[in-house]
Amino acid sequence: MSSFTSNSNSNSTYSSPYSHTPIGGSASADVKELLDNVVHTPTRNPEQKLFASTIMESMVLTSVSIGSMEEESVRQQGKVVLKLVVNEDMLNLANTVHGGCIAYIVDFCSSLALLALGATHGDRILSVSQALNVVFHSPAALGETLRIVNMSVSAGGRATTARTEIWNDTHHRLVASGVHIKMQPSSAKIKL
Repeated sequence: MSSFTSNSNSNSTYSSPYSHTPIGGSASADVKELLDNVVHTPTRNPEQKLFASTIMESMVLTSVSIGSMEEESVRQQGKVVLKLVVNEDMLNLANTVHGGCIAYIVDFCSSLALLALGATHGDRILSVSQALNVVFHSPAALGETLRIVNMSVSAGGRATTARTEIWNDTHHRLVASGVHIKMQPSSAKIKL
């Protein structure tokens, strides 16, 4: 994953009312609050039925930053880091994290990096997936702690791209990596 240079020397202060932990990083408290609210949608709206809500609810947002890309310093990049302890809802028959769960984590969490970057510029519109590519590197088992590192790659026009690495902090190894391409949805066509 590319290096990242924060545009700010000071971190804004925001503590999650859901996980009761401080969220680090250089993003504004407003952007951190927005992302924390998205991650904890199942808590805020328990009547709303969402796919993988128990997994989403288990995520802890640890850092949200906006900074310059090392490779292209005039371009900004969003970086979002979350932690997640592997629970029973995430397991396959081999008692390791299911590949579909990994794909969901890449999809959802990479979107947060794009949302953070967009929200910094006043754009809070969610986009839709166009392509998702996941590479599996090693298994993760029940009770192990995952660190999910997400960075925007490009954001412009109709398509945006983010990259994710899922690290097993328990065994210090890469579990999976992925690239997610998203786009603005087309407006509905009205047929007469």
